[in-house]
Amino acid sequence: MTEETVKDRWVLGLTSLGFFMAMMDAMIVTTASTAIRTEFQISVGLLQWALNAYNITIAAVLLVGVALGERWGRRKIYNWGIFIFTIGSVLCALANNIEWLIATRIVEGLGASVMTPMSMAILTNTVPANQRGRALGIWSGIGGLALIIGPSLGGLIVAQLTWQWIFWLNVPVGIMAIGLSQYHLPESHGQNEPIKLIDNLLLIMAMAGLVWALSASTSVTGTSQLGLVAVIGLISVGCGIGFIYRQSVDPLPMLPLTLFHNPTFTGGNLATACLYGSMYGVVFFLPQYLQVSQRATALTAGLALLPWTGTLVVVAPFAGRAVDRFGDRWVATLGLVLQGVGYLSIALLVHQSYLWLVLPLMIAGVGLSMAGPALQKAVLGAVPRVMIGKAAGVYNVFRLLGGALGTTVAVMIFYQCQGTTFSSGFQATMLGTAVLSFLGVIWSWHLAAERVVNLD
Repeated sequence: MTEETVKDRWVLGLTSLGFFMAMMDAMIVTTASTAIRTEFQISVGLLQWALNAYNITIAAVLLVGVALGERWGRRKIYNWGIFIFTIGSVLCALANNIEWLIATRIVEGLGASVMTPMSMAILTNTVPANQRGRALGIWSGIGGLALIIGPSLGGLIVAQLTWQWIFWLNVPVGIMAIGLSQYHLPESHGQNEPIKLIDNLLLIMAMAGLVWALSASTSVTGTSQLGLVAVIGLISVGCGIGFIYRQSVDPLPMLPLTLFHNPTFTGGNLATACLYGSMYGVVFFLPQYLQVSQRATALTAGLALLPWTGTLVVVAPFAGRAVDRFGDRWVATLGLVLQGVGYLSIALLVHQSYLWLVLPLMIAGVGLSMAGPALQKAVLGAVPRVMIGKAAGVYNVFRLLGGALGTTVAVMIFYQCQGTTFSSGFQATMLGTAVLSFLGVIWSWHLAAERVVNLD
């Protein structure tokens, strides 16, 4: 084994670890959600913020984190992200009410906001172009382990200890990751640009306000409350318009709108939002459905997700090779179709025993495993190498904002269709997530028919 091979393996392993940690913290909460809801005596609508506060923070702050990494060094900012994430995990474990938990999940999100894009940027910058699809497939597969281990581990921890231990677990892993990354990861820089704090504030207000307004609209009871929701919704839309305007006139924008002139870049990001919006809506409700309607424990609910999540680590590396061979469009489109078919099948079989759900879960997992690496490569391959950091940031904004909106829309559907049973609301939610996945096919078809390679 050559020295270069050993170096590449360290880079792949340590960058994948950062993605794994960030994904794990979203997934491990899912099977612990019923225990959290019971201890704090809260509604499903309020519970969603234990997940959404984390995802929205990452999406809203991510581009600032990317700018810091491009300016001061990707490895340096990557390690700072892991440090803040670890501190946030300690604070989450000490939370004694839902308000504290939501606030500390925001701290975790601040750290995770640079872990995923910096890990992707470091890996993409280091690996040769002809091996990038395979490397991103492995990176996605290792990150996908969080989908396998997270729910099952969360269920085991809740069953044997308490839900707080899902956060204590991050502390030793974070300390180890910082030490190894400092020694084994190469430092790299991108474009040195000023930090746009006003732009980032507008982006935060636009994202958080929109998701909050959609979420609150399901529980308003009076005219004054409805008016408040409408006002906040309009403010968030105004902030979004202001953000876009500032990017269009700024000579050095935080988010270069010219990138969206490329249909592959635009279609890849919109398809990503649909892919993960659909997935996050399912991962929020499926463990609750298994515990409430199928009478599973937290542990068995986590294990019951394995036919869905277990396909990720098996399929993702092969999907990366398939992208290199057949191109982004076909692999991404087929993946989105399979995910939609899987969720639609679950909706039709929701009143059957769990065994009927195994095959649909596997089909959905294969679809996610195929579409994820294909869309990553399409987005990053559509920009010059010097813009990879920003492209990674934009990709993850769409992934996480799509996830937050997908969770919120799923909750809205659930409340509108719940009726007298949890299963009725869950069935409608699964139909909604299937439609969202099929919607992504429209955008995946905008990807380039041939493979797209970064221009230096």
